[in-house]
Amino acid sequence: MRIMAFDYGTKRIGIAVTDPLQIIATGLDNIHPNNIIEFLKKYLQTEQVERFIVGEPKQMDNTPSQSAIHVKGFVNLLKKTFPEMPIEMIDERFTSKMASATIAQSGMNKKNRQNKELVDTISAVILLQSWMERNI
Repeated sequence: MRIMAFDYGTKRIGIAVTDPLQIIATGLDNIHPNNIIEFLKKYLQTEQVERFIVGEPKQMDNTPSQSAIHVKGFVNLLKKTFPEMPIEMIDERFTSKMASATIAQSGMNKKNRQNKELVDTISAVILLQSWMERNI
């Protein structure tokens, strides 16, 4: 079964998944928050997912950031819609910076490096990889 991670944003949600053997984390897509439940219902019809991992936005002093309220609402929506699915939170500090650095090192042109959707997807991959390193 796969594990799915979300980098939540109010404009788009970056999504990453593992392979069925939970060895590799791969970027899956970027979805507008209004369309996420429809997307997940469709995805879960064809793929088995064991759990959801959601990035938890924190400030440097470990307190919740301003966007934490939006993430909490997203997690509540996931719990309501998929009550049987375990959901874990993971610290998402620095994932966007790490994603941007990864893109810059990849040799992509400037236009692609500034693609916020790509940054969100890679951030979700980094969240998922971090979770996998601690748990698998």
